[in-house]
Amino acid sequence: MFFHVQNLINDIEQDEPDPGAANALQEGLGGQFGEMRTMMQYLFQAMNFRGPAAKPYRDLIQGIGTEEISHVELIGTTISRLLDGSPQYQGKKTDPLDKPGAGGAIPLNIALSEGNIHHYLVGAQGALPVDAVGNPWSGSYVYNSGNLVLDLLYNLMLESTGRLQKCRIYEMTENKTARSTISYLIVRDQAHENGYAKALETLGVDWNKLLPIPKTNAEKFPEVKKLTDLGLQSKQYTFDLAGQSEAGKIFRGLSPSKDGTELDASEQAPEGVPSVIATERFEEYAPGLDPELLKLIQATADLELADVDAMYGRIGK
Repeated sequence: MFFHVQNLINDIEQDEPDPGAANALQEGLGGQFGEMRTMMQYLFQAMNFRGPAAKPYRDLIQGIGTEEISHVELIGTTISRLLDGSPQYQGKKTDPLDKPGAGGAIPLNIALSEGNIHHYLVGAQGALPVDAVGNPWSGSYVYNSGNLVLDLLYNLMLESTGRLQKCRIYEMTENKTARSTISYLIVRDQAHENGYAKALETLGVDWNKLLPIPKTNAEKFPEVKKLTDLGLQSKQYTFDLAGQSEAGKIFRGLSPSKDGTELDASEQAPEGVPSVIATERFEEYAPGLDPELLKLIQATADLELADVDAMYGRIGK
């Protein structure tokens, strides 16, 4: 089972909308080496895992796969925030939406020249399950051979390539919203590289000499350095409520990245930060709840609560 805590796994800094950066981040979400791929690949490997004696390896893959769900949420929310609003539009909620605001542009004018027009036409200024050129995410990306060594090798390659691409995206934009998420994912990708490298090491594969991949000296990125100084590249969470994960049998000892840190799998999950729902976007007619609809929703909710009270008694009395 999976449980959802209504927190984002990492804070997203505030900055101006940047649809170009949003589109670049789509590669990190729905591209061949993006977060949707890692999430699905590891969960399918965990679901199809065979061999009870190898449970620690399954638990490691499953724990990382569970974390990847939160990465999909984080990067998707970041894309949405980068698209949310129109920098040159200074109108008010009461203004006619087909006219420019005072001293500004029409609300969605930026869609014609920046980023991916589908973010505005199809996604109502939100993330889409596509890559940076609009190709839909494909289940054919998922690699699940059934062979433990092959799967671990492929997973390490996947994390390394994803980290490489995120380092490139970091160099493409100075937007604080984008960089706060990119930096966090760069560091967590390295943690996952370390996990899969350590797993391969226990199986006699001397892969760890190559880590980290790419050789970026990521600490030159100030946002990344703040996180590596906290040792985030050497932590792995279990996301296990019952304390049954055996991933700590593998994720321990000196880091394969040779940065002098010890691998630590003792934490269940990071603390996270509150998740905030964005305000309405009137120019997108999203969500489009007028007063009459809001009254109908409230009336429906009142009826449902009355049914619950009739069946189970008044809640909280």
